[in-house]
Amino acid sequence: MERILYKAIRKIEKAKAQVRAKVEHPFRVIKRQFGYTKVRFRGLAKNAAQMVTLFALSNLWMARRHLLASAGEMRL
Repeated sequence: MERILYKAIRKIEKAKAQVRAKVEHPFRVIKRQFGYTKVRFRGLAKNAAQMVTLFALSNLWMARRHLLASAGEMRL
């Protein structure tokens, strides 16, 4: 019984780790590539708009190799 419970817990933790790995990568790109480590308190709407823009840019940054390859360029 204990072995079955251990395997079930391991399976659940693996699934959570896979999701966590996919979610954390855009935050790393925003912090390291764009230097966005601190939030200025300018209002919720302005901060939300800036975060949406940064995450859109993060998606483009992560897909840049695929996009350049499909355009025929091989620059990184």
